[in-house]
Amino acid sequence: MANNPTQPNVGFIPSNPDKTSSITPPHNFPPPLLHLHKDQGSPHSNSLSPANGVAATGSPVPHMSTPPGPPVFTSPVRPAAVPFRTSPASPQPPALSSGSSLPASSPPQYTNGSFDLLPQVSDSVGDHVSLGEPSFVLFSAHKVLKQKKQANVPSLGFGALVSPGREVSTGPQVIQRDPHRCQSCGAYANIYCNILLGSGQWQCVICRKLNGSDGEYIAHNKEDLHRFPELASPMVDFVQTGTKRPGFVPVSDSRMSALVVLVIDECLDEPHLHHLQSSLHAFVDSLPPTTRLGIILYGRTVSVYDFVEESVASADVLPGDKSASQESLKTLIYGTGIYLSPMHASLAVAHSVFSSLRPYKLNVPEASRDRCLGTAVEVALAIIQGPSADLSRGVVKRSGGNSRIIVCAGGPNTYGPGSVPHSFNHPNYPYMEKTALKWMENLGREAHRHNVLVDILCAGTCPVRVPILHPLAKASGGVLVLHDDFGEAFGVNLQRASARSAGSHGLLELRTSDDILITQVVGPGEESHVDTHETFKNDTALYIQMLSVEETQSFSLSMETKGDIKSDYVFFQFAIQYSNVYQADVSRVVTVRLPTVDSVSGYLESVQDEVAAVLIAKRTLLRAKNQSVAVEMRKTIDERIKDIGLKFGTQLPKSKLHCFPKELSLLPELLFHLRRGPLLGCIIGHEDERSVLRNLFLNASFDLSLRMVAPRCLMHREGGTFEELPAYDLAMQSDTAVVLDHGTDVFIWLGAELVADEGKSAAALAACRTLAEELTEFRFPAPRILAFKEGSSQARYFVSRLIPAHKDPPYEQEARFPQLRTLTSEQRTKLKSNFVHFDDPSFCEWMRSLKTVPPQLS
Repeated sequence: MANNPTQPNVGFIPSNPDKTSSITPPHNFPPPLLHLHKDQGSPHSNSLSPANGVAATGSPVPHMSTPPGPPVFTSPVRPAAVPFRTSPASPQPPALSSGSSLPASSPPQYTNGSFDLLPQVSDSVGDHVSLGEPSFVLFSAHKVLKQKKQANVPSLGFGALVSPGREVSTGPQVIQRDPHRCQSCGAYANIYCNILLGSGQWQCVICRKLNGSDGEYIAHNKEDLHRFPELASPMVDFVQTGTKRPGFVPVSDSRMSALVVLVIDECLDEPHLHHLQSSLHAFVDSLPPTTRLGIILYGRTVSVYDFVEESVASADVLPGDKSASQESLKTLIYGTGIYLSPMHASLAVAHSVFSSLRPYKLNVPEASRDRCLGTAVEVALAIIQGPSADLSRGVVKRSGGNSRIIVCAGGPNTYGPGSVPHSFNHPNYPYMEKTALKWMENLGREAHRHNVLVDILCAGTCPVRVPILHPLAKASGGVLVLHDDFGEAFGVNLQRASARSAGSHGLLELRTSDDILITQVVGPGEESHVDTHETFKNDTALYIQMLSVEETQSFSLSMETKGDIKSDYVFFQFAIQYSNVYQADVSRVVTVRLPTVDSVSGYLESVQDEVAAVLIAKRTLLRAKNQSVAVEMRKTIDERIKDIGLKFGTQLPKSKLHCFPKELSLLPELLFHLRRGPLLGCIIGHEDERSVLRNLFLNASFDLSLRMVAPRCLMHREGGTFEELPAYDLAMQSDTAVVLDHGTDVFIWLGAELVADEGKSAAALAACRTLAEELTEFRFPAPRILAFKEGSSQARYFVSRLIPAHKDPPYEQEARFPQLRTLTSEQRTKLKSNFVHFDDPSFCEWMRSLKTVPPQLS
């Protein structure tokens, strides 16, 4: 693939002057950027990461700019301490506590209960209340350090991952009425509020002001207040339906009114077309009977298939060299054709259309074939907005956020609007590329205005010039995914793309205690300047416009403390307003309270290594826009480890070495995986693939992000069971099979001795493939699942993702890979003889090179 020119960038940091005035100018460590990365990419392609917005050094008011140089951890500056998280295995949610006392000007408290100011969380409840598993909000620690200098150590940082579309297993409390909000700052009444029982007044946890409740919160005792879900649960959904939303009709299946338009590249060669046809046939067979489908083909022309004839595949054809005129669209839309039809009525026609597809016949190279992708998407958007869309509104009001255009692309957009020339050597290429980028972004924004998401699924060996296609998917709220071919993984992603239920009109409100400053946001959205001054005069919330609300996404927040914290607790409130797939208006409110501590060791014990590693990785990847910068980012990982050891570790006697803090025993290994793996390392060969992988990672949920940083290693055992082991090359034991889950790729490795026994080998391979499919059943994009034998050329994909530990002395090997102790001396000798020596350092060697001693595993 050819090199891709630079892509336009989006970046910002909080622009509220009240919240940013306390920021001190950075020295050598660059400030975190409030950067909302608006796309969700895929593991293989050629899109570029957006740039960073940066606060000018010395200026208290941040602004957009180009990224600064790589960070050097020499002085405490930007990121900060940390709070709570829930791992996928064991939830450890946020701390709850009683609120602080009211200011002196507040009404007096009486002992007869008439004006008791009562916190809604008694100490007997304890300091942990689950927000569901996996949690909606994951903090990088359960506690916050009181001392600013200690809390704001930039190498470790402090932050949270917020998943607005997360379906929480326990389910939030649902309230069908308007919420009570603070009249000063706009925060929502919640479980931590102090309540005046006699008057029903409540004290805001964010700004500490008193508010009325129209008498609703008047009660004899605090137990009576538990009938209000918002005063009994840290997470609630306020839902407006019924007469407030006359178009709302409850349905049992969220995809009942789904609408999918397939936009298919017809310039494919025979092998690719054969795979695509198989995937398309399986796709329509998987759709619910009520899903409405449209089919459009594009090459030099746009063919819109008509579902009027039940046994014949017929299409109306429009020219692709320019945008369709209003007259031709009216003729199409208001004619006799049916271009969107329920699957129960059009399945046979769809199969007929796919069977009628023919391979490209002209003798033209793949990359030079005329493809009018832009015009085809314009036409798809037009038929979605046409009369056929209007007809449904009398029955079930369709959720726009659940309508998708899915583009199946096998090459670049080289014809018509939004296209670029076939050759990079075209004399006018730079200007035409700039024009195409703008046109594609505008088309994506137009789709978003009509609540239609555009997903682009690319496949094959032809470069698709993702920088051109990327703005279309990104601006609409859709995703771009690149596959090796149109086979199994493509077909699975086609099905999962259509089945994803996406909310629309999403707005995320972030509010924190005055002690906390949000310094950076990374995620699929953009800053929204919501004017709430007339309603809430002191609203200092950060508002983020989400392009879609999906379970597969998350926002990464970096925070720091403004000064030394005096109070015992700090508060965080996250409010997400969106329209769900049933067109109901939802306001989901999550309030978290974290205790503050003076003890550094107490704070370190509360750090959640996995969340902290993901937050560090997202901050780092935001800057790694190409491979040369990625090399520099690997150096910043080294600097982080050195700095954390220096700031939080203990110096060994009579030595310059620092022992890495034992409380953070997992963190350095996770970051070692990050610097070696596909996100920052050299495993992936092409910049196109690396950049799309980065884009996917910046928007991905915690679960997928963690797997993309550090792979999960599972060894097959007798009886079809699996043992989870550290992802070290010591797992490559010739008599076993190993599954390695690396997020966007899953590898199955079969040892040579196992392969020699055909019966055992087949059984192990079947068990490993079943496990791989179970691990990734709901993952989007669906990963590649590759299997290979020990010693094969493809096995390098597997080996390169494992930490090399075969050179370490036996005592270090056993300490970090305990399973080794179960092997006989003969097995260990045989295992050692299988390794080829190379210069890549082991984890322990890397740590020692940074003047730190690896932490002991607990």
